[in-house]
Amino acid sequence: MNIKRIFRLTFACCVSSALFSLSLISFHADISLAALPLSLVFVAALAFFSIKKLFAERNLAFIAVFRELLQYLPYILLVSFVLRRAGEEGTPYAIDFLSVLLWIVSSALSLVILYFLNPKRIGKVSKDWHTYIEEKKAERKNPAQKSFVNSTVREALSWIDALVQAVFMVLLLNVFIVQLYEIPSESMVPEFLIKDRVVVFKTLSAPKFPLSDVGLPYIKKYNRGDIVVFRNPHYANDRKSEVRTFISQLVYMCTLTKVNLNVDENGNQKADPLVKRVCGVEGEQLMMQDGILYSRTKDSPEFKPVELDSTWATWNLNAVKPSLKKGIRDFPLSENDYASMLSVEDERRNLNLGELAVECKKIASDFDSLYRKSSNVKSGKLNLNDEQMSVYSLFINSGYFTASLLSTENGSEWFSAFMTDWCDKIPDFKGDFYSEANYRLNLMIKRLSGKMILRNAQLFLSGSDVSSWQHDSEQNENLVEAQKLYTYVMLLDLRNMPIFPANADDGSPRYIPENCYFMMGDNRFNSLDMRHSYERWNAKLSPADNYSATYVSDMSPQYVNRSRMLGTTSYRFWPVSRAGVPKLTGR
Repeated sequence: MNIKRIFRLTFACCVSSALFSLSLISFHADISLAALPLSLVFVAALAFFSIKKLFAERNLAFIAVFRELLQYLPYILLVSFVLRRAGEEGTPYAIDFLSVLLWIVSSALSLVILYFLNPKRIGKVSKDWHTYIEEKKAERKNPAQKSFVNSTVREALSWIDALVQAVFMVLLLNVFIVQLYEIPSESMVPEFLIKDRVVVFKTLSAPKFPLSDVGLPYIKKYNRGDIVVFRNPHYANDRKSEVRTFISQLVYMCTLTKVNLNVDENGNQKADPLVKRVCGVEGEQLMMQDGILYSRTKDSPEFKPVELDSTWATWNLNAVKPSLKKGIRDFPLSENDYASMLSVEDERRNLNLGELAVECKKIASDFDSLYRKSSNVKSGKLNLNDEQMSVYSLFINSGYFTASLLSTENGSEWFSAFMTDWCDKIPDFKGDFYSEANYRLNLMIKRLSGKMILRNAQLFLSGSDVSSWQHDSEQNENLVEAQKLYTYVMLLDLRNMPIFPANADDGSPRYIPENCYFMMGDNRFNSLDMRHSYERWNAKLSPADNYSATYVSDMSPQYVNRSRMLGTTSYRFWPVSRAGVPKLTGR
């Protein structure tokens, strides 16, 4: 390699960089206007100090400047690329593709030139250049030529230069090859604990140039059990939010992880990206009941348990290895709570609806007899809203409801409908375990609520003092059962999931689309994942019942397109005692 060839490479690099700059032209009055001048000024400086000063005028003093500019060329062009796309308006895919292609050409040429300008190889380019560099090295080593101020400044600048280049190099590595993540929550316990650090390999997952759709092709095919890192779909995916995310990543690295600007509009740290496990794949329809994940496909139309899911889904943290327990901060359920939950599910499964219908009709009949004996003024109409029909309200406000029922003209009629409206029209759930289970749970709650109201009415009409009601043994038994059922309802959306994707209006099944996946955390009672919304509302336990109890729900399952997935967790490197490849099955 001689000087003429280096000159040709330099000229080609300047031309490709200039063309790259022209691809950044913006006509919008925002930050995107800064992209073109930044890139052009840098390229002009590169051309001036290299082509004019070094090659044309043979001024060897500019060799170091030329080399330094070449080192920064890929990074300055990348910053310009981001600035152009950080404005209000984006750029067409064709322009993005052209800009990326020119960036690759310019960066590759700069690296080739830098390879031959290395002090170890520059002698093959020019003996004069090599001699000049060696003389400059000798001057810097000569104590007589040294200046304390100059050497200090030079040393400081070299450290700053190394830091800036390291930041940009890490940024490129993070975008296209690997990234390191710290586990922020306990959603993946026991596989990952808080503060675990993992390596995520990204190259096979089609990483994209920042703020564009141009990148490497998809190679990775995700499978059930893969632990993936992905952008949180609960947050906005517009240009403004993507710019903020990119800037926060850059600042995070520049400040050595001390400053994290990745916050929402309220200033709270964003849960983005997320680390979860792939539990559902394309072509499946899912459902989860009593902690068992079910799946069906077009080729296998019956819901069947996903056996693999049981090897990583964790419901009872009290049963994990003692060595892991020390690192777990939150145990959502005690051993007794877990046993109580199982007993509710067992009672619900064994519930005899025929016998229950007889019992509910008797409760309604007994209340009607008391209602007719009541001397309370009968006026107005009773009509409870969703909040008043909540499980919590039905239990905690049973005394208030009793008084309201006894004093309204439709009190007995409403109570009878509440207790018995379902009796003669039990639906056929056709393999929908989730809807059937919630229907049964709803009836258990109604029965208990009815028993509490009936007992209140009996005590009220017997003339018992209200203060003595708390000592009534029957009502105390009801309250214990109410606490048990209410606690279970609070776990409902963590323990179960309706058919997803939901069936079409005609009842035909729908499936997870191509290139989309469904993710959950292993620690199911402590994972706000793709089952849930970040909002909560009052929902009916059973839409099949006109008088259904309601509960506070956040159930809103969604799948994630592979374009939002950043890669798979390849290796846990911290803590050293648990370093290794994450397990795909078992524990």
